Order: sequence, then C-alpha cells, then structure tokens
Amino acid sequence: MKRALVTGATSGIGMEMAMYLHRKGWQLVLTGRNMDVLKRMAKKLGKDTRYLALDLAERDAAQRLYDFCKGMKIDFLINNAGFGVFGEFITSPLKEELALIDVNIRSVHILTKLFLRDFVKRDSGIILNVGSVAGFAPGPLLSSYYASKNYVVRLTSAIREELRRRGSHVSVSVLCPGPVDTNFNNRAGVTFSVKPANPRYVAQYAIESAFAGRGIILPTLPIKAAAIGCMFCPEPLMAAIVYHLQKAKQKTND
Repeated sequence: MKRALVTGATSGIGMEMAMYLHRKGWQLVLTGRNMDVLKRMAKKLGKDTRYLALDLAERDAAQRLYDFCKGMKIDFLINNAGFGVFGEFITSPLKEELALIDVNIRSVHILTKLFLRDFVKRDSGIILNVGSVAGFAPGPLLSSYYASKNYVVRLTSAIREELRRRGSHVSVSVLCPGPVDTNFNNRAGVTFSVKPANPRYVAQYAIESAFAGRGIILPTLPIKAAAIGCMFCPEPLMAAIVYHLQKAKQKTND
C-alpha cells in the first residue's frame, strides 16, 4: 500500500487531493492547522489515516512533520500549504509576510529536501509542489505571494533537471493553477475578479499529471495561455498588468 503526505489538507485543493488519493487506494498522512477538520477527515478516510495538526509558519514545524513520518514509508509528498497577503509592500504587515515566507518557501524547501533525500536513496517517489501561475510574473499588491511562488516554480524546475542528470526515477512536479474556488482569497483579503476553477478538478488533474511525470502542471487552457504570456511579455508591462488585475480583486469595503 502506498502512502502520501499532504500539507494544507484541511481545505481547498489539499483536501480534494487527499480525498482523490483515498479513492485511488492510497494511505494518507494529513497535516493542517485545524485539528477538528483533521479528526473528521481521518474518521471519514479510515483508521489507516494519520494526521498531525501544526502551523507550518512555526520555525520547527517542517522538521517536526518529517520526524512524525519516520517509520512510515512516504511515497508521495504534496507540498500544498500556502497563503497570500494583499496590499502594497510598504503597508502590508511584516509579521504576516514573514509567516507567508515560512509557509510558502521555508517549509516547502525543508520538506522537499528531507523527503527527496529519502526518495533518491531508494530511487522512487513523487513530489508535487503547489506553486501558481503567479510564479511566472511579478506581483504588485501580492508581492510576497508572487515572489514565494516564483521560488517554488524555479526550485522545482532546478531539482527536476538535477534528477534527470542523475538518471533518477524520482519525479518532481509543480502545480501552477490560477484562481481556484478555495479559502485563499478570503485569507488574503480580496475577492475573485475572474471565475475560479473547481478545486476538485484541479486536484485530480494535478495528481494524474504528477503520476505521468509532468514537470510544470497548468490545469486549464486560460492558465496555459497566461503562463505563455508571462514568458514573452516584457516584465515592466507584466507588472503593470498584474497590478490592475490585483487592484480589481480588492474588496469593496477595504
């Protein structure tokens, strides 16, 4: 029986990924901040489901999660946890931005490195890092979030090339969705300016793409087009476009 570790499993894409893997017969290790939701999920998914409530913004949380998984053979790591902070860089709260960096970058970096070492030793395993189409662009008004997803995309692509040159059978992929109908925008303090994608569809598409060994996973045609546009658009123009897109998302009561 194969086992997957899913971070940020208590809502949105992470929860849908966990449910989909369960339907495919995988055993699960789940983590998130909400203990009550984790308990309900474990009860629903069966006695083989393990869980650990923690906040990956805490400095030792990633290491504690890795230690929790010792003795369990993890075959699939999904680094899904993440959030955004909306506002101009000069006024956005530093404490929240540092927590964002810890969750979106530091924990992803640590967990990827620790589990990748194990996977490479046995020459098997899959890592799926959840990035964003934001990882291809500068992000005025969501600057820390966009920068963090740039890190995730570039880190994953670099590791993938290193593994290719090793001849390794370990697979590393990055999911780069656009807006998805999750709690992300509520936490960031904005509203959707375009119709969001269905999280169940995105989760299933991402997992099947990771199984197929795809590197950069773009789940919808508009997101594929957006990613191509980011690659060819001059950066100052892209920054201006993103500014107007993010400004349109700002809640009317802000």
